[in-house]
Amino acid sequence: MSEELDLLRRADPVPAHGPHFGDGPLDHRAEQRLELLLHADDERGTRRGTPGTRPPIPGTRPRIPRARPRIPRARPRMLSARRRTPRARLLWGLAATAVVLATTLTALLAGPNSQPAVAAPRPLAVRAHSTAVPLHQMAELAAAAAADGSPGLRRGTHVQSWSLAMSDGKPPVTLPEERVVRWNADDSHTEVVVATDPSRPGRPVLTDGDEDGAPRLVEDGKVLSRTTYPPSWSDAPPEARPPHDPAALRAYLAETLHPRTGSLATPELLDTVKELLDHWTLGARESAALVRILTDAGGLRPVGQVTDRLGRPGQAYVNDGPGERRMLILEPRTGAVLGIETTFARDDPRYGVKAGDVMEYSAWMR
Repeated sequence: MSEELDLLRRADPVPAHGPHFGDGPLDHRAEQRLELLLHADDERGTRRGTPGTRPPIPGTRPRIPRARPRIPRARPRMLSARRRTPRARLLWGLAATAVVLATTLTALLAGPNSQPAVAAPRPLAVRAHSTAVPLHQMAELAAAAAADGSPGLRRGTHVQSWSLAMSDGKPPVTLPEERVVRWNADDSHTEVVVATDPSRPGRPVLTDGDEDGAPRLVEDGKVLSRTTYPPSWSDAPPEARPPHDPAALRAYLAETLHPRTGSLATPELLDTVKELLDHWTLGARESAALVRILTDAGGLRPVGQVTDRLGRPGQAYVNDGPGERRMLILEPRTGAVLGIETTFARDDPRYGVKAGDVMEYSAWMR
């Protein structure tokens, strides 16, 4: 028995001249840790003898028990190296995924002509050498077109909009969407909002994000929301039926914005027009009354003919206000409002916008 123990004591499990298995022989520290692992049961006192010591081997000097520092369980270096490899691969995988996503987003935004599919629309350009029809003359044309009272007033709206979303530290983005509001016989109504840009059919569309608010790309024509509202019998503007008399309609619009004072400057008047058209599709008589109100308000100068973002011809009238420029587009024969465009009048480095950038554009349809 003693001879066998001597042979075991002289045995070297990892000789220097043997195969290294990628790690080489154990050094002195590794042998100590391996010894701790092999005799962990001794430290818990599961063997005979004094807890924390090994029974003496016959023919050898007994060891003197001494305190050992608590060393965490070690792993062979080869396994440790293999354990680190997936983490490194994961980091590289995440980096590669980010590159792919960035490339994909660039491809979606760029398109075949390298023109961003979600770029802010350019401001409407007045047709060169076109005739600028004065607003009072447009009011006369609208009144003549409304003689037979058709088309009639309709509750609800159909509008295509482009709105600029801005935030600190991020470039502004334009969010195009189409909104349709239809009323039912029981005075309930349904609102459907669709992500679409008629100027770039079939291209991905940028829209509001979810909880984080970050813009996201969706396919053209994606329904963003479909909401049905219960019956409403409000008699306050803009829910109340608008009149077709100019004086009564002006009071109606004033109550929409300033129910107490009843005063309306031209920029505010255009704001209330937008509010009205987001609730009602005006008939010929209401459109004629509205053009008369705009004529009497002043502050709108004729600039000529334009083609709106839906491809419709129109007469443009501009109001220059502090910090922004508004353009009203009217149908040349009937005076119906086709659209309102608001652009920046000066640069604003805080949000990365420049003079002439489109802040908002709305195009109303029947």
